[in-house]
Amino acid sequence: MAELETDYLVIGGGATGMAFTDALIADSDMDVVILDRRHRPGGHWNDAYPFVRLHQPSAYYGVNSRPLGTDTIDETGPNSGQYERATAAEILDYFQRVLDDHLLPSNQVRFFGMSDYRGAESGAHWFVSRLTGESTTVRVRRKVVDATYLQTAVPSTHTPSFGVDPDAQFMAVNGLVDLTEWASGFTVMGAGKTAMDACVWLLDNGVDPDAIRWVRPRDAWMMDRRNVQPLDLVGSFLEAVSLSLQATVQADDVFDLLRRLEACGQLLRLDRSVEPTMYRCAILSQREVELLGTIEHVVRQGRVKGIGRDRIDLEQGSLPTSSRHVHVDCTADGLRVAEARPIFTADRITLQQVRFCQPTFNAALIGFIEATRDDDRDKNRLCPANPYPDAAADWLQTNAISWTAQDAWSGEADLGTWLEASRLNAVHGLGAHLSDPGMEQTMARYSEFAGAGLARAQEMLARST
Repeated sequence: MAELETDYLVIGGGATGMAFTDALIADSDMDVVILDRRHRPGGHWNDAYPFVRLHQPSAYYGVNSRPLGTDTIDETGPNSGQYERATAAEILDYFQRVLDDHLLPSNQVRFFGMSDYRGAESGAHWFVSRLTGESTTVRVRRKVVDATYLQTAVPSTHTPSFGVDPDAQFMAVNGLVDLTEWASGFTVMGAGKTAMDACVWLLDNGVDPDAIRWVRPRDAWMMDRRNVQPLDLVGSFLEAVSLSLQATVQADDVFDLLRRLEACGQLLRLDRSVEPTMYRCAILSQREVELLGTIEHVVRQGRVKGIGRDRIDLEQGSLPTSSRHVHVDCTADGLRVAEARPIFTADRITLQQVRFCQPTFNAALIGFIEATRDDDRDKNRLCPANPYPDAAADWLQTNAISWTAQDAWSGEADLGTWLEASRLNAVHGLGAHLSDPGMEQTMARYSEFAGAGLARAQEMLARST
């Protein structure tokens, strides 16, 4: 059995494992071993549907040491006027280049792909090669880093919770690009961002809205993409935060808050006649919302229970179908909603969210804090674990924890310097834009409501428990 020794064993070479490692070695001389069951870095992007793009701008995704894309605003197309968003293929190429051009040449990082982590025994960890079956022991001097705790689930690798008749045309969303014959119609199953992407792709490729049937057990609140723009448009991000804080101060309860957030342009929904019960960090543009609104056949009869040759069974009824109808599975969970646990313990780091719904920024932040702090209690104070939201009311907790963390950061000079320089920080470079039109009003609103907004959020959360 081969043996290795390292300071940090990172389990998972996806986006967060890469971002953590990149930040850790930038501020320390630590040695890192990264394990991944896939043949290359990039995590779930290896299994994503071909037409997926980042929800957010490329400008603040990836790792700190290397830009993703060209940091430019699209001048044409559906994303016109907003910062570019990378495709799955671009993201996979990016992470491979990060590994080959930066992490490995640093001589601080070793990457073992096609490897399954098998746990710890007698004080040592071990993994097995998927190709040779060879076992390798790893002795870890400092900590194991779990980059899989919140791993993303995608349709192509999950098992549906319902049965499917072998004669039914059923596929994960990935299969849409491989269709060779026209279909009599499409039933898209799922309420989240993947289902939204599938519907938008079908519509953009000429499918009549009347040919799309959308089984949507829940409706969701979404963020407006124009409010999360970085760099030269960073004022939009701060304005969104300031308006959210103001709405929180003025709200009677969380449901009044959600309606106020919609009224001031911070949240979107697809159907104004339906009260959303879900919030999962999805980001959409106004164009996508309008396009999705053209699909009139939305089925709200619960989850799919089974797909037969001529019938789809739902929790609250059934639908007719046929062998010429394509059933598109978008029911994977996507973001994993799991119980928050301390990010830092004596021998382990569990990568989780800190600031809402920005996975690579959070992983890099955790890497920097690990490199520059010794006390785990202080590290957890600066990086409180923030569970992914699921229910609509979770918007409040997600943002309250984010605001609490940001308040803690304000007293840390070195962290402030890091935040200002970090390309993954969506508001980095804000200081250079304080004279932009509207920024004086935005800053005044933020100053007025920041403290009161956090206090009001904590009050509402305490009342709801």
